[in-house]
Amino acid sequence: MNTRYTAVVKTDGTFWYGWIEEVPGVNCQEATREELLESLKITLREALEFNRTDAIDAAGENYEELEIGV
Repeated sequence: MNTRYTAVVKTDGTFWYGWIEEVPGVNCQEATREELLESLKITLREALEFNRTDAIDAAGENYEELEIGV
């Protein structure tokens, strides 16, 4: 599944700031727009992997994984 996310970005002085709308806590600050977008991608991947691991750990044994669409 190729999931898309929405980055909200803005510049304020010499820095670029960004947030991922759909995932609380994924936000970054960088010197350029290109660096910001790359940092957001990396941070989003890390957050999703952490959430996956956390969910599996919380489920314990005898769980099943299902793909759902919204």
